[in-house]
Amino acid sequence: MLKKTLLTGISSLLLLSTTVIADVTPKDQNWVGGVDHLGLTVSNLDASKTFFADVLGFKTLGSDPTYPAYFLSNNKITITLWRVKNDEKRVEFNRAENVGLHHLALSVESIEKLSELHEHLKMQNNIIIEFAPENLGKGPTQHMMIREPSGNRIEFIARPS
Repeated sequence: MLKKTLLTGISSLLLLSTTVIADVTPKDQNWVGGVDHLGLTVSNLDASKTFFADVLGFKTLGSDPTYPAYFLSNNKITITLWRVKNDEKRVEFNRAENVGLHHLALSVESIEKLSELHEHLKMQNNIIIEFAPENLGKGPTQHMMIREPSGNRIEFIARPS
């Protein structure tokens, strides 16, 4: 009997704590939507801007020479590029040891387009291709990873429809 009473008490306590948490947590509250823009600090502002604009087809929305920065968009995502303030104190990013952006993942409309992009990127001399298109896990989604001219990691990912 004591065991049953104890279990009933624990169950009531769990139900009460779940109810309290549920009452404190707003239901159906969605504070944010998608990504508005992404800001990347770059070591070579012009080379990184050229990569996004000339290689990936982003349009330049504007710039701020006093900061200095470029604002670019492909009508799906806006990217802000800022030049690192003190190049002599710059620390190269280490994805396994630094807190911060691990990589930027950009969607590609099809696996065929991903393959075409890979061929296009292989002809560029200021980027590093970490790996060519390959299955993500067991597939059928495929992805590839590069480093743009300033060293930021960019993943391109194609999810079949």
